[in-house]
Amino acid sequence: MIFRQLQEPVSSTYCYLLACPHTREAVLIDPVLEEVARYRELLQELGLRLLYTLETHVHADHVTAADALRMALGSRTVVRADAGADCADIPLHHGDVITVGTVQIEVRATPGHTDSCVSYVVDDRVFTGDALLIGGCGRTDFQQGDPSRLYDSVCTQLFTLPPDTLVFPAHDYKGRTVSTIREEKATNARLGGGKTREQFKEIMNNLNLAYPKQIDLALPANLRCGKAP
Repeated sequence: MIFRQLQEPVSSTYCYLLACPHTREAVLIDPVLEEVARYRELLQELGLRLLYTLETHVHADHVTAADALRMALGSRTVVRADAGADCADIPLHHGDVITVGTVQIEVRATPGHTDSCVSYVVDDRVFTGDALLIGGCGRTDFQQGDPSRLYDSVCTQLFTLPPDTLVFPAHDYKGRTVSTIREEKATNARLGGGKTREQFKEIMNNLNLAYPKQIDLALPANLRCGKAP
C-alpha cells in the first residue's frame, strides 16, 4: 500500500493518502480545502487517480476539500449516512468495506465526539478521526457530543483492535504523528489506564474548552461537503 501523512498547519489536521500500488487508485482521508493544490501535486507525482475522499466526521475546525476535489478530479465524497450531509456521493454505515484496488478499508462507527464519527481500519492501522487522539480524544461538549457514547465507541471499536495496531488521528497539536492501541490503552490521559466510564465523564464534563474558532464557517460548509453556498 502507498501511504502518506500530510498536515495542514492552521488547524493541525492530518490528511492521509492511501493507494493501491497496482491499480494506482487512491483515497484521501480528511482532506482540507486550503491544501487542494498540494494534494493534486502529490497525486500527479505518484501517478495516482483519486477515487474517494473519506471523512471521519463533520469537522468543526476546517472546511473539507471534498467538493473541490470532486469537481477537479471526479472523486466521490464519502460521509457517514446519518451525518446530515446530503451532498455525499456514498453514505457510510458501520461494517461497510471500501475497496480501492488491493486496499480494503473497514468502516467502524465511533460516535461520541459527534454523531457522524467513523474510524477506518486498514491492515495494521486505524484512522480514528477525533474519536481517539494521541494522548486524548475529541471534545464532547457540542455537535451531538456525548462522553458516555464516546467511551463505548473507543472501548468496543478501537481498544479491541490488536495492541500493535497503529493509531493515526485527525489532529495532533504537539507534533506527534502516530501511536498504537497498546500505548493509548496504557497512557491516554482521558481513556487509558483502565479508566471507568464515570471517571471519563468527569474529565470530559470539566474541560472548559474555548469555542472552536472556525466552527461557524466550517460546520455549514462541511454539511455541503465543502461546497460554497
